[in-house]
Amino acid sequence: MSAEPRGGVSEAGRRLGRSTERARLFVGLELPAIAGEALVRWRANHLRQLDGARLVEPEALHVTVCFLGQQEVTEVDRIATACLGVRVLPEAELAIGTPVWLPARHPRVIAVELTDSHNALSEIHTALSQALHGGGWYQPESRPFYPHVTIARIGKRERVGRVALPAPSPFAFRGSMITLFRSRPGAGGARYEPLHRLALGTG
Repeated sequence: MSAEPRGGVSEAGRRLGRSTERARLFVGLELPAIAGEALVRWRANHLRQLDGARLVEPEALHVTVCFLGQQEVTEVDRIATACLGVRVLPEAELAIGTPVWLPARHPRVIAVELTDSHNALSEIHTALSQALHGGGWYQPESRPFYPHVTIARIGKRERVGRVALPAPSPFAFRGSMITLFRSRPGAGGARYEPLHRLALGTG
């Protein structure tokens, strides 16, 4: 993840657009390819028969750690710099858990829970939450952090019958890459553009 540049917007900021433009941002944990492939294989067997469920593109699978919403593009580098402190934290030892419908009453997404065996991802969330709240870019949520991967979305006009889904085969992996993303809306769903990356355990 790049440090804050002197005297203006970085190359990443220039790619975002004019200085007055706002961008929809979030900080997420990228899935290693092997974990993403395991989820894609599982859902291919159990979700494609659900009419109205739109599968998230494999390259877009991630864990949202802090959702920042609309921010001025001139703040991108300051936000990225605020995230640098988590480099000292260790990689997260995670495991794929059970599928869930969210929210419970009127679900709009299908997700898979992640087991955070040593609470490493929760500690990463806490550190990022404090740093980003201190800069005025993030308002911490009152509900506990809930690590999960959204694997399918349900359109606003769609009605998908909530069915019991079998759990994926147990699969453990290490989460090592924290990324500041821009979410760009599109007709086929949002596209996530990585702006800055940092590797855990390197600080």
